[in-house]
Amino acid sequence: MADQDVQTPVGEEPPALSVLRWDELPEGPVLVLLDQTRLPAEEVELVCTDVPALVRAIRTLAVRGAPLLGIAGGYGVALAAARGYDVAEAAGLLEGARPTAVNLGYGVRRVATAYWAAARKGAEAAEAAAVALTEAQALHREDARASARMAEHGTALLEELLPGRGYQLLTHCNTGALVSGGEGTAFAVALRVHRQGRLRRLWVDETRPLLQGARLTAYEAARGGMAYSLLTDSAAGSLFAAGEVDAVLIGADRITADGSVANKVGSYPLAVLAKYHHVPFIVVAPTTTVDMETAEGTSIVVEQRSGQEVTEVTSPRSGSTGGGGGMVVAPLGAPVYNPAFDVTPPELITAIVTEEGVISPVTGVGLAELCARSSQVTIS
Repeated sequence: MADQDVQTPVGEEPPALSVLRWDELPEGPVLVLLDQTRLPAEEVELVCTDVPALVRAIRTLAVRGAPLLGIAGGYGVALAAARGYDVAEAAGLLEGARPTAVNLGYGVRRVATAYWAAARKGAEAAEAAAVALTEAQALHREDARASARMAEHGTALLEELLPGRGYQLLTHCNTGALVSGGEGTAFAVALRVHRQGRLRRLWVDETRPLLQGARLTAYEAARGGMAYSLLTDSAAGSLFAAGEVDAVLIGADRITADGSVANKVGSYPLAVLAKYHHVPFIVVAPTTTVDMETAEGTSIVVEQRSGQEVTEVTSPRSGSTGGGGGMVVAPLGAPVYNPAFDVTPPELITAIVTEEGVISPVTGVGLAELCARSSQVTIS
């Protein structure tokens, strides 16, 4: 188990991560992404000049995380419009890149709708493209504000549930600045707790098979000067048994109308462990992650990924987490079950934290009432 106890001096913050940005080059606009498949070994940027390049980046997880996928999808539509490509075709390609992450479709549809509305009003192509870019930038800013509000609500909830103490928090996958227009979702809560001087330990699941916890969350925790320890996913149970976990904080890729949560595979076992050990299990996600059109968790389409992600171990320096070219660790032709996500039912969730507030207990009625207060969610 690797420990990291380097503390950031009071008043000093590391420079913000540049995860995604729009850039205007002489040859035309581009979308620039921090290639997350290369972290933590290298900080390398990808330059996407068209939508197919962005779709590849999404599918290979060079850009990932539900809120950031929504932002990337919005900018992708703006990129297609600015470069004169077919916006409807681009929107279709982007929406289909990762089916489980509801934010991706939300961002694509929001920006495409703004573009088409401008076109219907008689805007020239360049004017409609500018409208699309403005809408994508607005989505980006809104997500940053939502991140800050989720951090506030999440820390207040921890104080309510566990008053007057420091916290040992367990997290899964990556939910920080690498998935957000701001400082993240669940990780942003832990970071705020750290800045308050109340984080005793951030337990980081390495998150097999693509190691987003080991590669990305540990990277962000180290940058933030947080006290953290990395563990294999299978070691989490022993932490609960030893009483070393005060709360679990995870993000979400989709939340259905009944309060079921799809998140990185391995989240559901943590919820079961937390329930048994009477530990709060908290989901932190923006309202853009709520899908009121999907009634329940069993209706979620769970992405199945390449078996090579399990049968091979790939170095981040190779620039690919999609399998292929790594060290083989299983018999040739071994059948593989590799879902990207699992689904946690609402009865295992203590609370869902959004920028609009906290839902606890988690019920469909409570979720609908909260979403009705948000302009980001359409309730069908």
